[in-house]
Amino acid sequence: MTLLRIKENFIKTLKSFKQIIPMILGVIMLVALFITVVPKDFYNVIFVGNKIIDPLLGATLGSVAIGQPVTSYIIGGELLNHGVSLIAVIAFILSWVTVGVFQLPAEALVFGKKFAMTRNLLSFVSALAIAVLTTLTLSFL
Repeated sequence: MTLLRIKENFIKTLKSFKQIIPMILGVIMLVALFITVVPKDFYNVIFVGNKIIDPLLGATLGSVAIGQPVTSYIIGGELLNHGVSLIAVIAFILSWVTVGVFQLPAEALVFGKKFAMTRNLLSFVSALAIAVLTTLTLSFL
């Protein structure tokens, strides 16, 4: 790899980073606001520690949440800090990234209703399965 290509790639990386920084800062500020406004026991009321209900709720919330994948890790970390179970956070992050309830009409228009519905349903089920398998795998370590 030549020095010129390294320089070009470095500049592209800096431009990408420049685009991502405002989004990350916005999410951090939104999370800080949410933490300030929402009572500490709010998470314990919603996520009760049930290994069946919590991942379903996490996947459902992630499916309807709108945001960028890179920001889901910040929110996921905050959920873990507030005592939300790992299985619920994994289901939330995976469904946030793969399922798009609000984008469904546009996706159906472009790819067809059957394809869009099938893809979203499979993504939702996969998010739940991967959350379960990940926590099972981590419990063996």
